[in-house]
Amino acid sequence: MRTTDYTIRTATSADVPPARAVMLDTVYRDFRTGYVPRWHGDVIDPAGAYLTPARHTLLVAVAADGEVVGTGALDSRGPVHPPNPPHVAERFPSGVTAQLRRIYVRPEHRRRGLARRLVDELLAFAVADGGYRAVYLHTDPAVTGAEPFWRSLAKVVHDEREDAGGGQGIVHFEVPMAGWRGAR
Repeated sequence: MRTTDYTIRTATSADVPPARAVMLDTVYRDFRTGYVPRWHGDVIDPAGAYLTPARHTLLVAVAADGEVVGTGALDSRGPVHPPNPPHVAERFPSGVTAQLRRIYVRPEHRRRGLARRLVDELLAFAVADGGYRAVYLHTDPAVTGAEPFWRSLAKVVHDEREDAGGGQGIVHFEVPMAGWRGAR
């Protein structure tokens, strides 16, 4: 399949169960953590986290056969301290920070540009909102392909692996809004 064989669209309530399945499969398979309530509450209730609140969104990547094969979300909650470093939380305050979350694509549909398309659409959403000053995300570099993907789109603002003791090992990024190819 080519990237054009997929549709990226805003999730509906009917998309919540298959989107949740993509998210849960990812946290179990790729992160190897399984469901952790303090980290994954939005995975259990994607509608409450992304469909209901204003300024939040959940996108799905849908294959030609109608299967939801990818997700991407954005919310207005900045990173909090703890567990994140205090300077990261201060740099990206809630309300004016668009946080990218749950950019997941099923393994058999990867390497087709879907994650990049999801990010493009989420950035378009953030720009259209008009109230976001920054776009933030974090990733676990232990997940195969995650760090190089984000380094191709964003700027590292803090790599916890460089902290004394390694922190949580998380890499924090800012995606530039200015000059982004989809900005109008």
